[in-house]
Amino acid sequence: MPVRFQLPARMGHTDEELAFIREIGIRYLNLNVMPPQANEEDLQREKERLARFDLEISDLACPPLQKNPAIILGRSDREEQLDRFCAFVRLAGHMSVKIVSVAWQPNGIFRTGRACRPCTRGGVSAYADMAEIAARPVSNDREYGEEEIWANFAYFLRRVLPVCEASGVRLALHPNDPPVESLGGVHSLIYNTACYERAFRLANNSPALGIKLCVGCWLEGGEAFGNLMEDIRSLCERDKILVVHFRNVSGRLPYFEETLSEDGYADMYAIMKQFVRCGYEGYMSVDHAFAGHPSMGGTLGAFAYPTGHMKGLWEAAMRECGQNPYPGGPSA
Repeated sequence: MPVRFQLPARMGHTDEELAFIREIGIRYLNLNVMPPQANEEDLQREKERLARFDLEISDLACPPLQKNPAIILGRSDREEQLDRFCAFVRLAGHMSVKIVSVAWQPNGIFRTGRACRPCTRGGVSAYADMAEIAARPVSNDREYGEEEIWANFAYFLRRVLPVCEASGVRLALHPNDPPVESLGGVHSLIYNTACYERAFRLANNSPALGIKLCVGCWLEGGEAFGNLMEDIRSLCERDKILVVHFRNVSGRLPYFEETLSEDGYADMYAIMKQFVRCGYEGYMSVDHAFAGHPSMGGTLGAFAYPTGHMKGLWEAAMRECGQNPYPGGPSA
């Protein structure tokens, strides 16, 4: 089976938007579900509606659970939030969705802002200046150190992994972004390859714990994160990569801008060829796009070009590596 391309999506897209998604050659959606919608009735209705446009849910995320401060920081309501997370995993399994997203980022992604920058062709894109970010005050009530964060992650695994294994669901763990040791006074869980290996050991190498390999994060960190080509090979061999975020940036930390694939510092075609050579067959998407223009489809419209470019790189890589990109036909 070839790579399965996806788009980030939400509940309630219009019929026109869903038609647009299918018309740009996408079949799978990383669906973000808010808590009031996280129930069988609403998800079944959405699943049936998507099927009318030949679209499927590839993986589920519930933003308030995916980056839940109570779970990550070990707050007093952690048990209640863990119960909700486990219920969401069971719901995903019941709906035959095999991947649920998680990111150990209680304060979300850190960026300096979104603006037109030198490498964005005039588009509004996210950028990060670590001098500005490091000067910010602590984001929470206090600082949270390395061992405390890892102890909370271990507790999360003890509670959640058995539910995943019983439900046939795998967790796709995203790196901290930007990938630095601490953000906003909270020690980062995943900011290099060694952190992922520590997480796998903590999970006793359970198949239920996999990753979102965010190419953008690897590139932001550069060599400090790890050897991207070698990591792709090693993680593919162990079936740890569930989703790939295919994104380029202008340079390595301490400063970067999110760019179009061809405008960043990395050779994205070489990276795509490595996924092909290593036999990656999971999901892949452009995770971040420019802000877009309302009259041109807004953010959804802004995903069209980089998604098409990504698919073109994959097709060329497949052919160069001697593989048929469409064994079942282009629409398969």
